Amino acid sequence: MPVDAESLHARTADADWIRQLPKAEVHLHLEGCVPLASVGLDDAARAGVAFDPDTGAPRFHDLAEFLGFLDRSCALVTDGAHVEHIAYEIARRAAANGVGHADVIFNPIHWPAWQADLDRFVERLDCGFEAGEADHGVTTALCLSLTRTQRPADSAALVDWLLAARPGRVVALSVDGNEAAAGRTGQRFAPLFARARRAGLHTCAHAGESSGPEGVRDAVELLHVERVDHGIRALEDPALVAELAANAVPLDICPTSNVRLGVVASLAAHPVEQLRAAGVRVSLNTDDPLLFGTSLADEYRRCAQTFGWDRSVLGAIARVSIESSFAAQERKRELLSSLADYLGPAA
Repeated sequence: MPVDAESLHARTADADWIRQLPKAEVHLHLEGCVPLASVGLDDAARAGVAFDPDTGAPRFHDLAEFLGFLDRSCALVTDGAHVEHIAYEIARRAAANGVGHADVIFNPIHWPAWQADLDRFVERLDCGFEAGEADHGVTTALCLSLTRTQRPADSAALVDWLLAARPGRVVALSVDGNEAAAGRTGQRFAPLFARARRAGLHTCAHAGESSGPEGVRDAVELLHVERVDHGIRALEDPALVAELAANAVPLDICPTSNVRLGVVASLAAHPVEQLRAAGVRVSLNTDDPLLFGTSLADEYRRCAQTFGWDRSVLGAIARVSIESSFAAQERKRELLSSLADYLGPAA
């Protein structure tokens, strides 16, 4: 039976439709939003980092090299106005990609100039995000991230600060870092995550990127996270995939990041479609957009082209992104209403 051209057009998604699709971004690192030109791109190049001639983004061999670059670039951010500008630009870029809310992860270990004054660091971020919301309508929340390889006392001190200061924009506790280097750390971080939950904070955790499915299981069963950052290696354990689907645990997936850091060989080989088809709730995210030369609209567009996703699939992924975000409930309702209106009756 021939395909009706009008019906086909209604199902397929072009770049403009994708860009305007209401969505949230829930896996976005502050450290990956530092404009390279503002932190000495030439110095980085002389230090042996290669850059993509097309996108201008640095090239990394693996996660360890990438994390080292973050340390060098963020260490150069010492001025409060620079911090505000980084935050404002996150909101501006989000709006240009149809994002109504962004959860932004920040890890103090990468910001040496601010480790002794986190209150002022968050205040300057807050100023930038407030200005971004006023100008572009994008709401933002911050997730404080611990590091798997830091000393337990340092992790505890950060949680102590968070629970004592309770800055309004910091709504969640996270943990990131090189899982392969740190090993399984779920038992060590479980008490800190329990403290955060008791204080009313949201929780998420990086897992299943440089670790296998056991990292995802630890995040869910030991840290009791609301969503898993990455989580793609859960696919190696069919029973775990079934549990994630049955329990509606969202995975916030970053396809370009996974390709650029060698976690997967190519976008075509990425497990996001297999996970989605198995019933796992997935969202698309950029991770560190300025370092990987990507945008959220690019992530949606590339996946749609690679996996044959139509408007219905993309709309469902956008819905997961909003529902799994740490936005206030009223903001979620607003964004879900906008998405429903955009998708129309067929959704």
